[in-house]
Amino acid sequence: MTAARVFLVGAGPGDPELITLKGRRVLESADVILYDHLAPVSLLDLAPPHAERIYVGKKKAIHEFSQAEICAMLVKHALRGLTVVRLKGGDPYIFGRGGEEAEALADAGIPFEVVPGVPSPLGIAAYTGVPLTHRDHTSVVTFVTGHAISQIDWDKVGAAETLVIFMGLTNFPQIAAEIIARGRPPETPAMAVRWGTRPDQETLAGTLASLPGLIAQRRMKPPATIIVGEVVRLREKLNWYERLPLFGSRVVVTRARSQSGDLSARLHSLGADVIEFPTIEIRPPVDWSPMDNAIANLSAYDWLIFTSANGVRYFVERLEGSPRDLRSLRARICTIGPATRRAVESLHLKVDLMPEEYVAEGLLQAFKPHEIAGKRMLLPRAAVARDLVPAELTRRGARVDVVEAYRTAIPEDAAARAQAIFSSGRKPDWITFTSSSTVKNFLETAGRDVLDGVQIASIGPVTSATIRKHGLEVTAEASPFTVDGLVEVVLAYSRH
Repeated sequence: MTAARVFLVGAGPGDPELITLKGRRVLESADVILYDHLAPVSLLDLAPPHAERIYVGKKKAIHEFSQAEICAMLVKHALRGLTVVRLKGGDPYIFGRGGEEAEALADAGIPFEVVPGVPSPLGIAAYTGVPLTHRDHTSVVTFVTGHAISQIDWDKVGAAETLVIFMGLTNFPQIAAEIIARGRPPETPAMAVRWGTRPDQETLAGTLASLPGLIAQRRMKPPATIIVGEVVRLREKLNWYERLPLFGSRVVVTRARSQSGDLSARLHSLGADVIEFPTIEIRPPVDWSPMDNAIANLSAYDWLIFTSANGVRYFVERLEGSPRDLRSLRARICTIGPATRRAVESLHLKVDLMPEEYVAEGLLQAFKPHEIAGKRMLLPRAAVARDLVPAELTRRGARVDVVEAYRTAIPEDAAARAQAIFSSGRKPDWITFTSSSTVKNFLETAGRDVLDGVQIASIGPVTSATIRKHGLEVTAEASPFTVDGLVEVVLAYSRH
C-alpha cells in the first residue's frame, strides 16, 4: 500500500487560536493524530470524527511512549496509507524532537511535511509584555535547555543579552548561580512563566538572585520557561494579556456543542478560561410526519413563527428534503430574538416581526397590534417547550400548528465531563445557563452541590426562574436576553 503523507505540526505555545491556518487544515484531514501533553487538547476537535487520537504523553519523567516508540508509530500508521498528524506543543524543530521524527520518516522512505508552530518563548514574549529583542535593550537572543547544566558553556551562554531557558525550572537555582559566578549581575531582571498564553498563565518576575527563591516559595511546577535580561523590565508597561478583564476566570459554558462557539469565543477574547460542558445535544424528532404534513401545506399558513435558531435549521433541512422549497412560503415570519433572526436572514428571507424582549411574553406582546383571528400559524420548535405562546395565540382566535422540529437530550459523556470539571483542581468561577433545559440537564448530570461557591449567570428571566426553582441563586441576569448580554453581565460583575 502506498504510504500517506505525515505532517509534523506545531500546535503553538498553549492558546489554541495560535495554531497556523495550515495546521488547522492538516488536522481537518487527519486519519490519525499523535499528540503531546503540551498540545492544546481542544485542537483535536478540528479532526474528523473518524480520526484516531493517540496520546503519547511526554510529561517530565512520565512518558507514555519512548521517542523510539513514537517514531515507530508514525511509520506504522503511514504505511497503512493514512494521513498522520504529529501534533506537538510549540514548534516541532525547537526543542520538540521533531528532527528525530523527521529523520525516522526519511529513513523509512515516507514523505512528510513540517508545519511550523509559534515557539513557547515567542508566545510568552507576546503574552507577558516582554519582547525578546528591543533596540534599547538587546539585539541578541540565546535559547538553551536547562537539563544538562554541566554540558553548557555558561561563559558564552550566560553573557547573552536575552537568555531563554527551556525546561530549566527545577535546575534554575544552579543555573542562576553559574551565570552570576561568571559575572552577570545578580540584579539582572529574570522571570519564569508557566502555561504561557493560556488563561491560567502564571508569571513570576524578579532577578537572577531572587527568582529561585520566588519559584520555591510559590511552588511553581513545570512546564515553565525562564527569560533573563533587561527586556524583562518592560513587562510592567507592556503586559496586556494579564490585564484582560476576565483573565484567570474559569467560566463553564453549558450550551450545545454546535452552538457554544460564539459564547466561548467572546469569553476567551476577554481572557477567560472557558470550559465547554455541553448539557444539551440537539437531535432530530422521533417522528417527522407532523413536520412533513406542515411543509406539504406550507402555502396555507399566514404566519411562520421561529423561537430558536435550531427551529430554523431543522425546518429548512426538512424542507430541502421535500418536493417543495421556499417558493411555497407565503407566510409572514416572526422570530423571537436576534440570533433566530440572523438564521432566517441567512436564507435571504425578511423577518416581519420580532419582539423587544426576547421571551415568549415579549413575542405575544409583539402580536398585539396584529389581527390574528382566523389566521393559520406554524410553530416549528423543540419537542419540550413552554405552551404559553400557542395557548395564548389560540385564545385570540389563531389556528396554531405546533410541530416538533427537534428534540434535546443529555449528551452521553456529560456525567464523565462533570466529574472531570468539578472534582479535580480549582472550581470554576462562573457557570452560564442559556435555557431552562441547560439548567435541568446540568443538575440531573452533576447535581446542585458542585455549584457551591460558583457564580451563576442566566440569559434571561425564564432561565432564572428555573434556576431559582431548584434552590439556586442567580448572580447575574443578562439584559438584553442574548449571548452578548450574557457576556456583558459577567463582565460587569467581574469588574466589581
